Amino acid sequence: MGAKKEETGEKKGSFWKELPLLIVIALVLAFVIKTWVVQPFYIPSGSMEDTLQINDRVLVNKLVYQVRDIERGDIVVFNGTGTWDEPGVEAPESGNAVNRLFTWVGQQLGVQPTGKDYIKRVIGVGGDTVECCDAEGRVLVNGEPLDEPYLYPGSQDTHTEFGPVEVPEGRLWLMGDHRQISYDSRLHQNDPGEGTIAEDEVVGRAFVLMWPVDRMRTLPIPETFDSLNEGGGGGEAAGSPDGGGAAGPVAAAAVPAAPLLLGAAAAVPVRRAGRSLWRRRPGSGKSHAGDSGE
Repeated sequence: MGAKKEETGEKKGSFWKELPLLIVIALVLAFVIKTWVVQPFYIPSGSMEDTLQINDRVLVNKLVYQVRDIERGDIVVFNGTGTWDEPGVEAPESGNAVNRLFTWVGQQLGVQPTGKDYIKRVIGVGGDTVECCDAEGRVLVNGEPLDEPYLYPGSQDTHTEFGPVEVPEGRLWLMGDHRQISYDSRLHQNDPGEGTIAEDEVVGRAFVLMWPVDRMRTLPIPETFDSLNEGGGGGEAAGSPDGGGAAGPVAAAAVPAAPLLLGAAAAVPVRRAGRSLWRRRPGSGKSHAGDSGE
């Protein structure tokens, strides 16, 4: 009886000793997931209203464009350094090292703007001709007018003529959903790229609005782009985490803390695998029998 109590006490003590290491492993794995898989981003301006509002947080899928092309209607985060210089979204600078650290952490968690990443909707891809406007004030892509119910109210009435613009291959024509205030491709035509952004500058696709909770939902491609994208379904299956459909709110609720949750879930298996490899190392003096105690 005493031996069992002693063994139980040793197991509890071992757990508390390993807890800090498990936390470190979880944080490292979460950082890896955030860097290459999914990352939260903060919305600093009203250029995507009403779809996205100031202080919203979105999750960005960084892997989706490894398996499919960027499509019209996607909401993308991209790096505008050297091409766009959008006013009003710069991250605050600080000479204090501690403040800089907290700013960096906030940017990684998606609670502060980065000052170099922007978010817009893809209107045209390489080879498209984009122009404005038809008799109803709509934007045209390859001669096809876009019905855009997602626009900020009254946006269509504020459209001014531009184009036709031929989008070069490998580049994108991007516009915000609040057309009157969005500093987008239309206003960057005198900048390098003539208003377009290279596909290589795209960080990923915003697929979930995760904050505030009362507006949590997925961000599917609007139906107006179906015929242009030739898929008839906006590029994703309905109900998928990266698409839309009835399962959208459920998927949105499941992924806000995805990097940290996945990192935590993987921490224990990674630790166990490491211990197992260490015990098998020649000269370790450990036998496989000890594994059953974990």
